[in-house]
Amino acid sequence: MSIRQAMLALLEQGPMYGYQLRAEFEQRTGETWPLNIGQVYTTLSRLERDGLVEVVDHGGADDPASDRHVSYRATEAGRSEASAWFTTPVPRAQPPRDELAIKLAIAVTLPGVDVSGLIQKQRTATMSALQDYTRLKRSGRAAQPTDPADLAWSLVLDSLVFDAEAEVRWLDHCEARLRRAAGTRDVRPTTDRETTR
Repeated sequence: MSIRQAMLALLEQGPMYGYQLRAEFEQRTGETWPLNIGQVYTTLSRLERDGLVEVVDHGGADDPASDRHVSYRATEAGRSEASAWFTTPVPRAQPPRDELAIKLAIAVTLPGVDVSGLIQKQRTATMSALQDYTRLKRSGRAAQPTDPADLAWSLVLDSLVFDAEAEVRWLDHCEARLRRAAGTRDVRPTTDRETTR
């Protein structure tokens, strides 16, 4: 997920300071991916260094809040980068790290790990999450989105539902592969080396 481009896109709407950016991001994504405020300000510093945002004097001498908050706005280069982000597909060449896939890959290579138990526990947890997402989709602001923020949250929920459904299918697939692998180990064909002894 690119926080950098998301922040640039939000700053196209007008100047904001870090806490405003975080609140806007979380509202539009249904707080699914909460941002650490330190991450927000670190990203803003890098964007400023790269000439993609600039500090603006928000308010004035008669605005007491202007002393407490430094606001940023997207530069022309920043707006161009945000625009390019929206028109460029998300690359799949470098897949994101998936903790569950890593856990299973390591588990099947180590003796003494109950891989079937691991799969069962994960399936239960994923099914529970899927039920929660489905309940959220059927109630509240995601059920009948009336404004863009509600529609954004509904789309994020759709993504979470599809991801959870795919994970359950993948776990079923892993379980079937493990059963087949266990069956082929029990009835191992004789190799040429063994027949020559």
